[in-house]
Amino acid sequence: MFTDKKMNGRERFINVMEYKPVDKVPNYEAGVWEQTKERWVKEGLNEYDLHWNWWAGEEYFGMDVREFIPVNYGMMPPFDYEVLERTDRYEIIRDSKGIVHKALLEGTVRGMRTSMDQYLSFPVENLSDFREMKKRYCANLHRRYPPRWKEIMLPRWKDREHPLILGENCSTLGFYWIAREWMGTENLCYAWYDQPELMHEMMEFIADFTMEVSKPILAETDIDYVMINEDMSMKNGPLLSPDTYRKFICPHMKRLVDFFKSNGVRYVMVDTDGNCEVLIPLLMDCGVDAIWPLERVAGMDPVMLRKKFGKELRLFGGVDKMVLAQGKEAIEAHLAEMLPLIEEGGFIPTVDHLVSPDVSLENFKYYMKRKNDLLSGKF
Repeated sequence: MFTDKKMNGRERFINVMEYKPVDKVPNYEAGVWEQTKERWVKEGLNEYDLHWNWWAGEEYFGMDVREFIPVNYGMMPPFDYEVLERTDRYEIIRDSKGIVHKALLEGTVRGMRTSMDQYLSFPVENLSDFREMKKRYCANLHRRYPPRWKEIMLPRWKDREHPLILGENCSTLGFYWIAREWMGTENLCYAWYDQPELMHEMMEFIADFTMEVSKPILAETDIDYVMINEDMSMKNGPLLSPDTYRKFICPHMKRLVDFFKSNGVRYVMVDTDGNCEVLIPLLMDCGVDAIWPLERVAGMDPVMLRKKFGKELRLFGGVDKMVLAQGKEAIEAHLAEMLPLIEEGGFIPTVDHLVSPDVSLENFKYYMKRKNDLLSGKF
């Protein structure tokens, strides 16, 4: 698996994905809660030694570089942000996506809350609402792309030595994800059955819109991967059945994946928390190459997934965030479990979501040190 040949970051990434030898496996992570950052600063970390953009790669922790093209796939114009009610304990707001929610103020750090909001209403209830909201999704707008990107960024992209990703984290919204944002989880669960016309039209639109917005970038450069954000699963399984996914989403997911791959995107990945295992065969049938973050508390064990689905499914994530709080011996044993996958390839270990505030700075530094040993063949 390992070679003495010195490689750049892009070569490492591609070789791992292709099960070829590397000088080291890429070192990526997603980030931390704001409450974790606050704890680490109290434990002696100088917060200004970090950029707090872990997706790009934090030098402080020895992470590898990635570059995410900041394409805006969102509403233009968004809804006006409004505070509808505020007390000393909570506030009720309508956010830029048109969602009305009640949010506890206690424990909030830099806008990040320690509890889930209570969602009160969503902008789409029926087909008429959806067709009105589609007016906020005009694809052909210059503001969807960085200013002067062809002059400033494109030359760098064409001569890059690091992976290039289409869309920033959680910007390339998938079918379930954006439908849930428009309708809410409970309403969406009913809509697959009660409003099939709406759902078919919605899924078709999501694919068409995503492709249209992506075209100007893909016409100018190749891309190493795109991450389609779905979050369609909970701890014990997905929030929609395989039959529902097959009927409503599969045809358009396959269209979208085929479009990406025929326009210079090397790999297509899906981001979903929770346990999506029963949907993985459908994702693979649609051409998806990898899934992230392999949430361990939900049973997404990367060793088990490799045995079940083989090398066609690349694995990304799989480090149990809860183990990091348990001390050095637990971290050591947990990383040791991943050694066979590291040696085989097709696996890039990262914490299976943001690092939570029960993880000390000391434990995290130890994890990163031993993880780097694992990635370098020195574990």
